[in-house]
Amino acid sequence: MRDLAAEWHALLGPAELSSEACLRFAAALRERKLTFGDRVHCPFLRPLLLTHEDEERVRTAAETIAAAGERVVEAAMASPSLLGELGMTDAEISLAALDPGYARSSTASRLDAFLLPDSLQFAEYNAESPAGLGYTQRLAELFEKLPVMGRFRQNHEVRYHRTIDNMLAALLASYGDWGGRAHPPTIAIVDWREVPTWTEFEILQDSFSRAGVPTIVSDPRDLEFDGRTLTSKGQKIDMVYRRVLINDILARADECRALVDAYRAKAVCVANTFRCKLAHKKAFFAVLTNSRHADLFSRAENEAIRAHIPWTRLVADVDTEHDGHRAGLLAVARARRDRLVLKPNDEYGGTGVLLGWEASEAVWDDALQRALTDPPGTWVVQERIAVSRQVLPQFDGEGRVTMCDMLVDVAPYLFRGRMGGYLTRLSATGLANVTSGGGQVPAFVVSDPSA
Repeated sequence: MRDLAAEWHALLGPAELSSEACLRFAAALRERKLTFGDRVHCPFLRPLLLTHEDEERVRTAAETIAAAGERVVEAAMASPSLLGELGMTDAEISLAALDPGYARSSTASRLDAFLLPDSLQFAEYNAESPAGLGYTQRLAELFEKLPVMGRFRQNHEVRYHRTIDNMLAALLASYGDWGGRAHPPTIAIVDWREVPTWTEFEILQDSFSRAGVPTIVSDPRDLEFDGRTLTSKGQKIDMVYRRVLINDILARADECRALVDAYRAKAVCVANTFRCKLAHKKAFFAVLTNSRHADLFSRAENEAIRAHIPWTRLVADVDTEHDGHRAGLLAVARARRDRLVLKPNDEYGGTGVLLGWEASEAVWDDALQRALTDPPGTWVVQERIAVSRQVLPQFDGEGRVTMCDMLVDVAPYLFRGRMGGYLTRLSATGLANVTSGGGQVPAFVVSDPSA
């Protein structure tokens, strides 16, 4: 396969690179609600271009790890010790203990990945409430109509995943597993009205409704439960597409009481279930990479874990296995600072992450000591992984274009365990996420017509 990025860049002419064209593109993004707060999602003039071979590598690995996630959830629900290894709190365990009415913990999930020619490694697993899938499809639809894409298609077959459609199909399948009888069910997308991703909920609401599935967007504070029926401003709800995080549900229990009570009563199907939190914890990778749990997984799954999952441990003053040897975890963490990352076990958006190779010895030691004083299960330490970088044309608020070297995080979405698209995030820093100021591009799978 030829250098697809270079081919695309060569096709960008003065018309695409002018300030006027870039500002029109930014306006088109805003018109389509492709914004995160006040920022446009995609100030870039090239999508991510993947080969068919790239996609098959990602698909095989991602689906294998997602299956392992469901197995860990099932095993942990019967094992208090495994719940402890995941760093689950008592309050989280109480929610997880509620029977959701169907087996699959994560209707939708996402693995954050770095794809290189000779490696594919996952940084973490978002098994709870992965955002971006609405933006992803709409971005792809916008790029598909660009004149430069038309010129690129003259030499290549190009396709993208319809992540919105895949999400709706997954929700309806989980509703069927739950035993739902409404045809179609009324879906409520539930999160706080103040979140910067509200525009995505509106995109999903519009798409689901046009597909014949009545959909509303609701703040948890607008929900009411009378013991039989969950409603929002008088509208009966059959299924909740839960985007409000479990951390918020616990922290704001009174405001989320109707949702939790309806879930407990099995009066409504909720996806993802509260049990998804087990695989969502970053310590999930600590379970995967601990040889004590190898029997939980098949030979193929253990091979995928060794190839794609970085060594991870909860921070504690204990002995552990590392590189085939037993050693003190803190001694390993200090000796391997330039190869390790310190992360909160349960945060998002890069909050609290410390890259050991960017920290001084004193800063790293201080962070480890502070981690030890927090409640057990609060922090993980994780092996550094190889990251991917690419150069892309990026425009600023004035429409000026520069070529920027960006970190590229290719994050495959899993819908009921099957890969169905990507969230591709870009950043000029060592952390790739939209929350901390990164951007997003759509991903296209490219093949030669003769192949």
